[in-house]
Amino acid sequence: MRKIREYIEDFWFLIFPYVCEACGVALGKNEPPICFKCLYDLPRTDYCVNEDNPITYLFTGRIKIEKATALFHFYKGSRFRKLLHALKYKHKPEIGILLGKELGAAMLSSGNYNDVDYVIPVPLHPNRQKQRGYNQSEMIGKGISAVTGIPMLTDVLLRSVETVTQTKMTREERWQNVSGKFVVENENRIQNKHILLVDDVVTTGSTLEACGEILLNVQELKLSIGVLAEA
Repeated sequence: MRKIREYIEDFWFLIFPYVCEACGVALGKNEPPICFKCLYDLPRTDYCVNEDNPITYLFTGRIKIEKATALFHFYKGSRFRKLLHALKYKHKPEIGILLGKELGAAMLSSGNYNDVDYVIPVPLHPNRQKQRGYNQSEMIGKGISAVTGIPMLTDVLLRSVETVTQTKMTREERWQNVSGKFVVENENRIQNKHILLVDDVVTTGSTLEACGEILLNVQELKLSIGVLAEA
């Protein structure tokens, strides 16, 4: 039975070969969803090492954070944009896990995030998550956890109100869209803990700020932020 399954998989692969989601080049059957060249060529930052960075500045005066980082730059028309689109809209959760592992490795190598107790992904509303099939930020968190060994919590920070897409909103509109839309449950689990709040891309920071604001109401909680990319 196993052999038959393998034959069917091999035949299917011949008809529909896997391709890199960034550049379209053909991949081997057991290769990751991104070719090694694209993974190497993605525009990286040094923010994991350099704590004095634009992500830290973005939240200065807005919410109290310990550290903040992004692994990639997000440019219009870039290959990273294609990867993010595939992660969010083409049912490719493995991209989030792979890039999360890259972010986790950079954090681990820097030594600046060794005191983080838990990874918490920015939540989707249950209706949106059911429609997409998964939470892309949770996939990124899985990758970070796999490399760093930091456990992830998905039952503490919840999105209580379904919001609309923020793609074309101004900063003020984005804030109004997300402010007050998150709640914390089981807060005793994160009291006196250092939390890494994870998302895919930061633009104005409104969603992360709204999440951070509610998390920081928890007793003696310390907050850091990690995203795949800055836009």
